[in-house]
Amino acid sequence: MTPVAAVKKHSKFDLKTFLSTINGGRTLVSAPKKQTIFAQGDSSDSVFYIQKGRIKLTVLAKNGREATIGILKEGDFFGEGCLAAQPLRMCTATAMTDCTLMRIDKKSMMEVIHREHLFSDMFVAYLLTRNIRYEEDLVDQLFNSSEKRLARILLLLAHFGKDGKPEVAIPKISQETLAEMVGTTRGRVNFFMNRFRKMGLVRYNGGLEVHPSLLNVVLHD
Repeated sequence: MTPVAAVKKHSKFDLKTFLSTINGGRTLVSAPKKQTIFAQGDSSDSVFYIQKGRIKLTVLAKNGREATIGILKEGDFFGEGCLAAQPLRMCTATAMTDCTLMRIDKKSMMEVIHREHLFSDMFVAYLLTRNIRYEEDLVDQLFNSSEKRLARILLLLAHFGKDGKPEVAIPKISQETLAEMVGTTRGRVNFFMNRFRKMGLVRYNGGLEVHPSLLNVVLHD
């Protein structure tokens, strides 16, 4: 029995195990904190899967302004634009923590998508979920205040919703990065963070701990 066939027998699809059994076209990559995985404008020839750590995606405008468009965690993919014939990387991917990544070249990824239906279904569902998140980000940017946008970003970073318990947003994230994600100034982020802290909605305890009550800021009209 081949490794892939063995994985298919599991009632619950084990993505990490499955990816580790792809024959050829994959490389395990260790990336220390702050290392650039690929840069905007690089050749787009592979997809990455995060086994451990967090990755920040940024774009740089011609005027030199940089914006953070996403922070990805363990279990996420990035660089999938190559599968849609994207010749160059549209953003820069940087390790926010020490990371372990699996690099899968475009040809191997396409072959697996066409051959392995369980993986294909999972990957399409993942991309659709990411697309919904981007739509929500756009609506948030267009219609919500800076304060609400910051609250939403903090809740997302803390993976709010698991048993309704406050969690720690890891890794530590600078106010400059938060400002880029929110689309406002560092001064405004600092003002709102101090306000949230005084209200007991966030606290610093070796990391950034987010209280579930912060959700009220997002829901309040």
